[in-house]
Order: sequence, then structure tokens, then C-alpha cells
Amino acid sequence: MLILLFVAFILALLIGLDVGFSMLFSAWLGVVTRGDDVNPAMIPQFMIAGVDTYALVQVPLFILAGELMNRGGLTLRLIDWAQALVGRIRGSLGHVSILTNLVMAGVSGSAVADAVATGKPLIPAMRKAGYGDGFAGAVIAAGALLGPIIPPSIPMVVYAQLSSQSVVKLFMAGVIPGLMLAGGFLVLCTVIAKIKGFPMAQPVAVREKVRATGRAGWALMMPVIIIGGIRFGLTTDTEAAAVAVLYSLIVSLFIYRGIRFGELPRLLAEAGRSTAIILFLLAAAGPFSWLVAESQISQTVVETIQSWSTNPVLVLRIINAFLLLIGCIIEPLPAMIIFLPVLIPLGAELGIDPIQFGAVVVLNLMIGLMHPPIGLLLFVVSSVGKIRIAPVMWQSLPFLAWAIVVLILTVVFPPITTWLPSHVK
Repeated sequence: MLILLFVAFILALLIGLDVGFSMLFSAWLGVVTRGDDVNPAMIPQFMIAGVDTYALVQVPLFILAGELMNRGGLTLRLIDWAQALVGRIRGSLGHVSILTNLVMAGVSGSAVADAVATGKPLIPAMRKAGYGDGFAGAVIAAGALLGPIIPPSIPMVVYAQLSSQSVVKLFMAGVIPGLMLAGGFLVLCTVIAKIKGFPMAQPVAVREKVRATGRAGWALMMPVIIIGGIRFGLTTDTEAAAVAVLYSLIVSLFIYRGIRFGELPRLLAEAGRSTAIILFLLAAAGPFSWLVAESQISQTVVETIQSWSTNPVLVLRIINAFLLLIGCIIEPLPAMIIFLPVLIPLGAELGIDPIQFGAVVVLNLMIGLMHPPIGLLLFVVSSVGKIRIAPVMWQSLPFLAWAIVVLILTVVFPPITTWLPSHVK
């Protein structure tokens, strides 16, 4: 039955069905061919159970906050602030991309959204400054990688839902790996800029830096409010999402005036559309995951890998290799929904810290977003910047290499992902 389930799923994908509909089709086929008393009418019940949880309320809220931030002028002010901050650093526009995404990551939690928001103004600017299309696309993709790792993170919310772990602790687990990624990317930008002789920006006076910081002050405060509220127990993760929406709405409408009241229905519709896609995937995963659990494939996988090794570090390496391969082919959220029902019991059986395991899973799948030849971020920035994909893939390799180094370190040294969560009640 299990073979039939996955064959049906793959065939549905090949004929052009979306991932969610493919899971529903294969689940229906699996139910009707089981030969027991399971009624196909139970499929809607499994779907509702997959999204019937309070924690998922924050998904549409963070998506809406990101939309308001991008349309309300917060992103552009962050770019101006970052550009003033790096001053005369050679290749400063690359640093601007990383710094802007580092701050934006605390709001949108979406790699694709951040790539689009920063790519539209910065890729043309880098092209005009003589940076080269390949580097421009690669650095935007690398910066956007930070969004789903640094809190708040929609993939972390999904993992928490699937594994029954604390969303707040998972958020904190991503902070140190995210900062390590950002620091390494900044160093790479400096080295590449010197090797290629990228131009230096015009000097920025201290007075202008202060002014740029003042103009971006409201935007800079947003992630501080969100992450600080969660970290110090002032708000729950869901309350923080609501605060993010309210704050971004007030700043966008009344302070920066980047949007008008008449634009709100369209913004709500776009956020609703993005939310519907994510929640439909989770709902479709309900009957699919139930059939996988009923087939006892998790126990089979656990026993198979335990026969190879019971060393948690070695097992994590095996899982890393598998997830990196999957991340190159399937987008992160569908991949999590499909494979985590099998992988989570494996991690638990081997005594791997579930918070570390979640951080490793998310980091793996995010790296897949910029892994040639199918990495989604590479295609997004190519489309946004109207540049060829080949040079973007080639220029992304140094950033990809550092991301894999950070991944290895999170596997070998668990405190990288568990130290901050251990201080959360």
C-alpha cells in the first residue's frame, strides 16, 4: 500500500497537480485500496485536524506583517540605512543586501518574499555600479536565505506543529545559526569585492548616518519588539505576530505613509492567498501522514538506520545528505510535510534533541533553496532581476559553501541551536 501511495503521489506531480492535490489524490487512493473499514469520507476530518491548532494563527499574521512591511516603505528605509551604515566599504551594496535581509528576517520569515523585496531595488543598483549580474543575484539569494532561519520563521512554526515542540524555543534555535550565516556572507562579500575590484561607495558623513538611522528607526524597532517580546516573555509567539501586524500597519499608514487605506483590501487578499497555500498543504498532509503512520514506515526506517549506526551525529549526517538532496527538488514546506512524519520519530528514537533536530531540518531545506541546479531562490532572483540563471548559480557557490559549513557546525556542536532555547521558559 505504501508503494502505491508514493507512486500515486509522484505520478500526480508528473501530470501537473500541485503538491497539496497530489497528496490528497494519493491519500484517497490509499484509503480506497486498504480493504478495511476506513471510510474515504474521513479524509476531510483528517484535513481539518491537520490545521486545527492555535499555533497556526501566527502564520497568516506574520505573512500579513511582511506584506505591510514591503509595501509600506519599511524595506526601502532599511536599505537606505544599511547603505549609510557600511559607508565606503568596497562592494558595499552586497553588504547592504545582507544587512537588510538580516533585519527583515525578523519580520517576514519568508525567503522568497525577502528576495523579491530586496532584489527589486538592489539588483538594478548593483548592475549600474558594475558588480555583475551573477554576483548581484547570488548575494540577494544568500541574504534571503536568512529569513526562514532567524525568527520569526514560518518553517519553524510548521515544524513545531508537526513535532509538538515549543515554537518559541524553535525560534531561538535559529538565532545563532542565522547570525553565523550573516557574518560569513558579509566576509565573503568583502573578499569577493576586493578580488573583483568592485567600486567603493561614496563616503557617508556621520550626520547622514544618524539621519538614515532616524529615518529607519521605526522599521528597525519592529524586529526588536517582536523578538524581544518573545524572548523576555512579554508576549507569546502568536501575540507577537498580532503585534507585528498592528505595528507595521500603523507605521505604514501614518508614519511612513507608504500605503493608503484603499490598498488594504488588496494587501489582505495577497496575504490571504499566501496563507491559503500554506494551510492547504498542512491540511492535505493530514490524511497523507495518517496513512504513512498506519503503514508503520517510521518504525521500519528507524530500525533500518539503527542497523547502520546508533550514533546520533552520524545519523544526523545521513539525514543531512538526504534533506539536502530533497531540498534541491522539493520546496521546504511540502518537503517538511511529506518527510517529517518519518524523520521525527527517528530523531526521537535516537535521542537527538528535538529542538536541534528542527533547526537542522529547516537549515537543510533552506540551503536547498539556493542549491544548483534547481534552487528556487536562484530562479526567483533571476526573474526579479531579469538576469540569466547560469551566472547566478556559479556566483552562489561560495555562499552555498559557507551555508554548508554552518550546517555541519550545528550538527557537530548542538549548543549552537540549544543554548538560547535552554534559557526560554
